[in-house]
Amino acid sequence: MKRSCLLIFLATGLASCQKNLNRIEPNSVTDNQAFSNLTGYSEAMAKVYGAFATTGSTGPGSGDIGGIDAGTSDFLRLFWNAEELTSDEGLCVWNDPGVPDLHNFSWNSQNVIMEGLYYRCLYQITVANQFINESNAATVASRGIKGTDAATIAYYQAEARFLRAYQYWVLLDMFGNPPFVTEKSPIGTTLPPQTNRAALFSYIVSELKDIDPLLLKPAAIYGRADEATDWALLARLYLNANVYIGTDHSSDAITYCNKIIAAGYSLNPVYAHLFQSGNNTNNPEVIFPIRYDADSTQNYGGTTFIINSSITTGQAASFGVPSGGWAGNHSLQTLPNIFGYNSSTGTFPADDRAMFYTTGNTLNTADEVTFSSGFGITKFSNLTPQGKVLEVSNGEFCTVDFPLFRLGEIYLTYAEAVLRGGAGGSSSQALAYFNALRTRSHAATVTGIALSDIINERAKEMYWEATRRTDLIRFGMFTGGSYLWPFKGGVINGTAIPSYRSIFAIPATDLSVNINLKQNPGYN
Repeated sequence: MKRSCLLIFLATGLASCQKNLNRIEPNSVTDNQAFSNLTGYSEAMAKVYGAFATTGSTGPGSGDIGGIDAGTSDFLRLFWNAEELTSDEGLCVWNDPGVPDLHNFSWNSQNVIMEGLYYRCLYQITVANQFINESNAATVASRGIKGTDAATIAYYQAEARFLRAYQYWVLLDMFGNPPFVTEKSPIGTTLPPQTNRAALFSYIVSELKDIDPLLLKPAAIYGRADEATDWALLARLYLNANVYIGTDHSSDAITYCNKIIAAGYSLNPVYAHLFQSGNNTNNPEVIFPIRYDADSTQNYGGTTFIINSSITTGQAASFGVPSGGWAGNHSLQTLPNIFGYNSSTGTFPADDRAMFYTTGNTLNTADEVTFSSGFGITKFSNLTPQGKVLEVSNGEFCTVDFPLFRLGEIYLTYAEAVLRGGAGGSSSQALAYFNALRTRSHAATVTGIALSDIINERAKEMYWEATRRTDLIRFGMFTGGSYLWPFKGGVINGTAIPSYRSIFAIPATDLSVNINLKQNPGYN
């Protein structure tokens, strides 16, 4: 199932072909030449999307971000590490630079993974800014572009503004107080100013509301940032507002959940199909994915990383990556225990979401270097539901899209926001959405829910989907000592963590060149 360059862009997921990633050589082509027609804008827009799914312009081994190994500089790999390896869901046995620091809570301003994520976000913001600047209505008209072509470019601009807003949300959530630039910021004459969480939260909300009517209608084209994608980020922002700005916005979260639910999405009947090859078709649940293609978006991140790092070489063929299997990331016992694993019988209660490899693995994680010390996680696969490999290159690159937003999350956001006192929803509807997820996975339904049920259900429904750190922070379980998990703080049984670690350090490399920046409290 090789996806052509044209198909990838017309479907416009967060991917693009390598030929569309080539940057214009300095002084060889002017902006007016590069953006002289719709084709030029389409190729530039492919770069804005493609920066999510590739590391550089010439395939695996090339990198847009200096100072970090190109093979590990993929956005999703960096973001996934930050969300999962700092949480109770997973541990990586590799001793790669920066990796042990995450589950040991010993990172500092020189951590290479967090530095890579920080600069990847800023890079993608810069790419979006450039496109937004070139696609304003006056500039497009001055180039003689009219009619449907101009209308298409207007959609592109709104999408670029969403992608920029999403990256600013990552910086808001991860770093709190990053530098701030838009398409209107001067280039090369002044250093970017530092923003703060309250100001950045307000900016993202304002931007998302402003572009709402400018985006495509929900589910018009799979993989394109549309109105529902916009609403999904607003719902996530509002659900976490108390963390970001100290004010509850549960009612607003419910408002945007209702908009999405009314837009016609539905649960995929089979949970596992959400995370298998071919999940770009017949998937009514996914609101917005990062799209990966084994030929056209080759890199050692994305779902290639998630699949290969979660299995051994002996399992590789069974997951559609016959030359893969990197044996890196496994679960901590907290996750199987949330599912109700019975160590005496070696069984789980009925729940299709409990996708673990237990043969030869121990439940408890006894050390930080043994892959079998903890259950493997088999949630993602490069095989289709029919057991076929649609496409695999080099024996390990995968064709599996990663859902950044899906309806399952929206159901749980709605339920949590209702339980937190938000208006515009109902307890009965919250329970119905909660049970719909359990029914889909053949788990027993319940007659009532509390907030403690929500955080556990989010683990069952969304583990390995890069949300866990953010969830634990919102529930007051990330730092401190009231909730411990193995190797939290580098101690086998876990230890209390100071509250300043709920956000990461601004990289020392940026502090050294931008006098406008101040380090986040708690870090040197």
